[in-house]
Order: sequence, then structure tokens, then C-alpha cells
Amino acid sequence: MADKRDYYEVLGLKKGASDDEIKKAYRRLAKSCHPDLHPDDKECEAKFKELGEAYEVLSNPDKRAKYDQFGHAAFDPAYGASGGGAGGFGGGFGGFGDIFGDIFGGGFGDIFGGGQASRSGPRRGDNIRVGVTISFEEAAFGCSKEVSVPRTEKCETCGGTGAKPGSSVETCSNCGGTGTVRQQQRTPLGVFSTSGPCPRCGGKGKIIKEPCDACRGSGTVRRQRKISVNIPAGIDDGQTISLRGQGSAGTNGGGAGDLLITVSVRAHEFFERDGSSVLYEMPISFAKATLGGEVEVPTLDGKVKYTIPEGTETGTTFRLRGKGIPYIRGGGRGDQFVTVYIQTPKNLSREQKELLRKFEESLDGASQPGDGFRGFFEKKKRKK
Repeated sequence: MADKRDYYEVLGLKKGASDDEIKKAYRRLAKSCHPDLHPDDKECEAKFKELGEAYEVLSNPDKRAKYDQFGHAAFDPAYGASGGGAGGFGGGFGGFGDIFGDIFGGGFGDIFGGGQASRSGPRRGDNIRVGVTISFEEAAFGCSKEVSVPRTEKCETCGGTGAKPGSSVETCSNCGGTGTVRQQQRTPLGVFSTSGPCPRCGGKGKIIKEPCDACRGSGTVRRQRKISVNIPAGIDDGQTISLRGQGSAGTNGGGAGDLLITVSVRAHEFFERDGSSVLYEMPISFAKATLGGEVEVPTLDGKVKYTIPEGTETGTTFRLRGKGIPYIRGGGRGDQFVTVYIQTPKNLSREQKELLRKFEESLDGASQPGDGFRGFFEKKKRKK
């Protein structure tokens, strides 16, 4: 036990350090020397094992209390620990999946046993998210767009094996191709069974003696692809389209991930959208509102004629059936709602002003705002 360094020294801490300080120190140091990040580096591998032993003890209140009282003697092999040091830690790194999920975002989670899948098993590729911007009309009627997708693909040179063409991939004899090995350690607290990555193949389950030059043994390469996507009629701003199997390639026979395309719709100059309805505010003249008459209304299909009834007030809304947004699942379209407001004339001539004064006098007070105006302002308040 004399060759072992003090566990507090290993983590760069002083005795009495808090649980949070211990965890942060371990995460920082273990990330910098993880064997998967430094393959074939024996020094890093030894340092990583030493850090693991120290953390296994100091993060456990009972083990830490024993260590603080008896030092390394509390975990002397005479008690039956099979050279693994800190009471059941051994070479399997058991029980550390949670902290490495924090450090590496879950990428190393399944190498620490606990009933999780072997690293050598099939793994599905990552999903990829991209965005595309389309016009209001394209969202209404659908379109085809080309998106640029950065993804990993199976290496064409080696066919995804990772081995140089002409060479072969060998199954690791140490783990039988599973990528993991199991160990049992007898400790002062009992017998513990742990599993961890095979030290011979690094948890891959296979040995590649001659790596492929194109992918350097990984079996995948990074590519930038142009992919055409059909955007369905009726799609709305912020909705996502999923293209199955167009994401990054899987490993060890796993399927490819998906391509997720989020659609952004540019605002229209005149129209607004409310679900499957199109909203449009249309100015009309005082004379047209008073006397009624035919007007041309812009729609997504072009201009259509509509007859304004006599005595139309500001804020009145008319419906144009079937002129809205197509339903995304098919089966028809929504409606367009046209709200009219009376446009006040400006820069009138002296003669025109005089005619308006005479017209006002002839109404004898009947032109005062009534229920129609109050209704209009109530609608405006609700919209705000």
C-alpha cells in the first residue's frame, strides 16, 4: 500500500473538502485523461484508474470515513479485494455511468455496466436538425427545397468496417466481441461484480490491425450533402418535418438517424394567418361604404370580386369561403376573412369640403358614431 498516493492528493484537494468539490475535481481531471480520448496511452490509463479509485472512496461517506481514519489500510488486499484498491472499484470502473453522463453528455454511459448495452452492439446514428425559410405562399401551397446537411456517412473505402481494404477485422478474444469484461472483487463490504470496457479492444469488441486510410479506422466519414425535401401544403411556422434515415450513419450495424427540418415562414406584406384562415384588412372609400358596390379583394389565388353592401361600417368582416390555407392533412381549405376600414380622404379641394359640410348638415346629427363604431373599437381592444 506504500506505493499508493493519498487520495486527496490525487484529486488535488485538501482533507475536509466538500462533496461538491470532490465531484468537480474528479469530473475535471477524469475528462482530461479518459482512455477513450487517449487510446494506447498507458500513462493516461493509469492516471484515470487512480482517479477512479480516489473518487470511489471519497464520494462515499462510509468509505471516506474509514479512509480518513485508517488510510489505505482500510482497503488492504488482505481483506480480499483483488488488487482493485478502493473497495470494489477494481478495473471495471463500475458505478460511474452517472457522472460520465454529465461529463460527456451520455456518450460514455453504456461502458460502465449496470445492465446497459455493450459498446460493441448496434448503435443508431445521431439525428440532425436544420432549418429552412419559405414564403407565405410556399407554406400555403407546398414546395420543394434543398437543404445542406452536415452528417457522418459510412466510409465507402472500407464499407464501414474501419479496416484497410484487403485486411480483415478480428473479434477480440479477450471479451468475445462484446466489448465488455466482468470482474468480481471481494471487499470489506462484500462481493461486488462490475463490468467495464475491455482493455484489449477498448470496448469495441473487435481488433483492427490495419486501419482504413480514409476513415482512420472509425468506419465513418464526415460529408456535406444537399438533400431535397418536399414541404407539404398548409405547413405552419415552427413546424418540423422528419426524414427517416437521413441523419448520421449508425455504427456496428445500427440504423441511421433522422433529419429534422424546422420550417420558418416569412411574414406576408398584406396577409396574416390564424390556423387555416387568412386574415386581410382592406381599405374602402367613404362613398363605397355608404353606397355599396363592387371591389377587388386580393387572395392567395389572385384578385376576386366582392360586392360591398350599402351602409358598411368600419370593422365589418366578410368571409371568402375556401380562400384560406389548405389543410395540411388534405380535404379542403380554410377561409379568408376580410375586415374593411373606411379610408378618410385627404387634400380635399375647397369645393369638395363645402359639399361635405352641406352633406353633414343634411344628416341632422344622424352621422354620429353608433353601435358599429363601438363594436369596432371593442374588436381592436380584443386583438391587443
